[in-house]
Amino acid sequence: MQGTIIFGLIFAILIAIFAIQNASIVALNLLMWKFEISLAVVVLGSIIFGALVIGIFSYFKQFQLRRKNKNLKLEIRDNGVGKTNILDAIYYLSFAKSYFNSVAIQNIKHGEGFFMVEGDYILNDRNEKIVCSLKKGQKKILKRNGKNYDKFSEHIGQLPLVIVSPADRDLVTEGSDTRRKFIDGVISQQNKAYLKDLLAYNKVLSQRNALLKYFAANRTFDAVNIGVYNDQLAEYGSRIYEARKEFLATFIPIFNQKYKEISDDNEQVNLNYKSQLHDFSMDALMEKSLEKDKILQYTTVGIHKDDLNFEIGEYPIKKFGSQGQQKSYLIALKLAQFQFIKQQSKVTPILLLDDIFDKLDENRVLQIVNLVNDDEFGQIFITDTHSERTENIVKQSNKPYQIFKL
Repeated sequence: MQGTIIFGLIFAILIAIFAIQNASIVALNLLMWKFEISLAVVVLGSIIFGALVIGIFSYFKQFQLRRKNKNLKLEIRDNGVGKTNILDAIYYLSFAKSYFNSVAIQNIKHGEGFFMVEGDYILNDRNEKIVCSLKKGQKKILKRNGKNYDKFSEHIGQLPLVIVSPADRDLVTEGSDTRRKFIDGVISQQNKAYLKDLLAYNKVLSQRNALLKYFAANRTFDAVNIGVYNDQLAEYGSRIYEARKEFLATFIPIFNQKYKEISDDNEQVNLNYKSQLHDFSMDALMEKSLEKDKILQYTTVGIHKDDLNFEIGEYPIKKFGSQGQQKSYLIALKLAQFQFIKQQSKVTPILLLDDIFDKLDENRVLQIVNLVNDDEFGQIFITDTHSERTENIVKQSNKPYQIFKL
C-alpha cells in the first residue's frame, strides 16, 4: 500500500513537470473541425482516456470471471476417465497434498518425471495464482503468486475447501485415526496455533516412543529424560484437547441440523467426542500409564487416542445404519464442516462433490439439492456418471452451471 502511494506521488510529479515543459499550443484536425489546444492537454487526455478504457475492460473481465466462478461445474463421464483426478487437483492447490493418496510420488503419472498443478483464484477481490509441483528425487514446491512457501502449513486455510467423496466412508469403517484427521483438518483450516501444537505433539510423541524402545532394547530407564517428553506432551496435548472440545461444542449442533434437513427429520443421530482427557489430565494419565508404556514400548494414552462416536439412534451407524443412512451422515458432516469454516474464516469455501448421489433415495437427493441451492454456497464442482440425472438435479438449483464431458 505504501509503495503504491509513493509510486503515485512520483507519477504525479512527473506529469506536472511534463505539463509545464510542454505548454505550447498545437493545431489539431478532427474530421471537419480544427482547433488549437495545449500539447500537455492532448497528451494527458490521451493517458486518461487509455486508463479509462483499460479500467473498464479489466472490470468487465473480473465481472465475467466472478460470474463464472459462481457457476456449478459438472464433470460427467464413465468411470475411470479422471473425473475424480480433477477434483483432487483442485484439492491439491488448497492443501498441497492429495485427498486420496498420501504418497506424493505416486501422484506422478506413469512414465513421467514430474507433475504440476496450477490454479487461478479470486480471493478478497484479488487475483491469486497457486502452483504446486513435484519432480522425482526432489522436494515438493508450492508457490503463491510466484513466491515459494517455506512451510506448507502457512498455506493451509488460505483457500478454504471442503470435499465430499465416496472415500469418506473410511470415516465410518476405519479406525479412530481417520476420524481424528477429520477433526484436525477442519480446525487447522482456521486455527494456525492448533496446527502448530498438533505438529509439535506428534513430533514429541514419536521421540517418546523411540525412547521407550531404546529403554527396552538396552534394559535401562531414565526418569528425567522421559519426564521431559511427558511435560511437553502434557502442554501440547492439553491445548489440543481444549481446542477440540470447543470446536465440537460448536460443530455438533450444526451437524445435527444438516442431518435433520437431509433426512427430512425422520431419523435421530448422535455425534459424541470420546477422550481420555474427559476424566484425567494429561499429566495424571501419563503417570498412571508409565509402566504399561515401558512394557508395550509406545505411548498408550493422550489426545492421539481421541475418537468420534457415530450413532444412529443409540447404536453405532457402522453396524446398524444402511448405506443411504451412512452416506447421509457423512454428507451432513461435510456440509457442517463447510458452514463452520465459512463462519470462522469469513470466506466461502469451494465445495467438491464427487459422485455423491449414488446409493441415495430420491427424497434424500432432493433434500441435498435444496441445501446446495442455498445462497450460502459459492463455487461447487460436481462429478457423476449419469448425465441426465445430474443435469436434472442441478436444474432444480436455479443456479447457472457448466457441464464438462471428459
